[in-house]
Parts: sequence; C-alpha cells; structure tokens
Amino acid sequence: MDETFTSEGFVTASISFVGFVDKLGLEGLLTLKSDDGREFPIRAFSGEVARHILRFREGDKSTIPTIYNLIEEISSMQDLLLVEVRIYRNGPVLRSNLYFKTRKEIITLRNYRASDSIALAVFFDVPIKVRKNLFEETIEQ
Repeated sequence: MDETFTSEGFVTASISFVGFVDKLGLEGLLTLKSDDGREFPIRAFSGEVARHILRFREGDKSTIPTIYNLIEEISSMQDLLLVEVRIYRNGPVLRSNLYFKTRKEIITLRNYRASDSIALAVFFDVPIKVRKNLFEETIEQ
C-alpha cells in the first residue's frame, strides 16, 4: 500500500457491545473498544442498522439489506476489496471513510454515515479504525 494509506492518528477498535436505546429498538447503541481498553459509545443511529450489526457478528450474512448488497456486488464486479473503515467526527456527527483496494491502488469513499460503515466492516470482516481523539474526548467528559 502506498504512503497515502497510512493510518496515523487512528487506533484499531472492536465492537464490545451492540444494543438499543429504547424498548422498541428504534435507536441503536454500540460501544467501540480500543486495543488498550478505552471505550467510545456511539448512539443516534437506526435500530435497523444495530440489528444488522448484531446478525453479522453472529455470522448471519445470508440476508443483507439492498444497499449493502449493492456494495458487495460492485466490489465483486470490479475486483474491489474493502480493507478498512475509519471513523471520525465531522462537526457534531460521526462520519467515516471506506478504503477499497484494487489491484493497483486504494480507492477512498469519504464522509459516509459511521453506523453503516461499521455494519459493512462487520459484514466484510475488516478493521474498524477510530480517530484517536474520540477516545480521548470520552475520557475527558
């Protein structure tokens, strides 16, 4: 990979919890945990996405939402491989970049919803990297 693909300022995280804020399951909640044990909670995304993440984590990848299927089909047709998802803050919201590898280069899709990108990362079994300062913000609060 070329130098433009460095992940300086990001740390690898795993999902330590997925659930719902409300009893009806309308709003999702998840916690990302860094390798050194720091946690970063994410909420205010759809319960539907949370349910997909839960299913994908359990290994059920047989029925996927149309939009995720679109990504999978385009990737397959164009020999693209999702290699990493990076989460960062853009103003008051969390956004993400998706990094796809081709035979010759890295293609970056920028500024997508963090929750959908996390679901894709779980579906494709790729690393989730989080801007380091998000974990630091959590500690300060």
